[in-house]
Amino acid sequence: MISRYIRGVAGAIILISLLLAVYINISWLWLTGFVGFNLLQSSITKWCLLEKILKRIGVKDKKESCSS
Repeated sequence: MISRYIRGVAGAIILISLLLAVYINISWLWLTGFVGFNLLQSSITKWCLLEKILKRIGVKDKKESCSS
């Protein structure tokens, strides 16, 4: 369950920053790069700040497959 939230938040931030880069200022692409870097870092170190925040606010870590 937590991984769905993480993917959703990361995807939303990336899409929002891309729209901001197109319509406001190209510098918003730094946010896209930051999110991508954090996704890569968490895949290597298995540590994710958003996961810790979600657990602290009470999101349950229910194991579920992508097909459900």
